[in-house]
Amino acid sequence: MKIKFIITSAILFLSLSAFAQRIAYVDSEFILSNIPEYVTAQKQLDELAAEWQTEVDKQFAEIEEMYQEYQEDQASMSAEMRRRREDMIVSKEREVKEYQRLKFGFEGDLFKERNRLIGPVQNRVTKAIEIIAERQDLDMILDKGSETFLFVNPRIDKSKDVLAQLGITTNNNN
Repeated sequence: MKIKFIITSAILFLSLSAFAQRIAYVDSEFILSNIPEYVTAQKQLDELAAEWQTEVDKQFAEIEEMYQEYQEDQASMSAEMRRRREDMIVSKEREVKEYQRLKFGFEGDLFKERNRLIGPVQNRVTKAIEIIAERQDLDMILDKGSETFLFVNPRIDKSKDVLAQLGITTNNNN
C-alpha cells in the first residue's frame, strides 16, 4: 500500500511538472523610458496635445464670452435676435466639440500621431520580447505595468534582457 502511494505521488508530481509553465515578466514602462526614441516621441506628443488643448480652451473661453454678452444683452433683444444669438452660440459650441473630437477622439489626430511616432518603437520592443521568450524557452511573459502582482521575484524580470536585445544599456537598478 505504501509503495502504491509513493508511485502514485511520483507520477502525479511528474505529470504536474510536465505541465508547468515558464513565466517571466517585463516592466514596459522601464523599457520604454530607456529608449531615447520613445522619450522624444512622447515629448512631441505631449507638446502637440498641449497645443491642441490650448486651442480648445481658447475656443471654449470665446463661447463663454459670447454667452456672457448674450446674457447682458438679452433683455433688450427681440425674440428673433435672441434666437439667432443662441443659435450662434450653440453652433460655435458644436464646432469646438467637433474639433476636440477630431484631435483627441478615438482615431483622432493624436491617436494617429501616437501610432506614427510610437508604433515602430513598440513593435521593436514586442519583437525583442518574442526573441527572448524563444531563446529562454519561456511560455509566457507578462507586463508588470498592466497586471496586478502581489509578489514578483526579481529573478524572472526580463526587462533588462529586452533592452539588451534592443542594444540599449542602462545603469538603473530597476
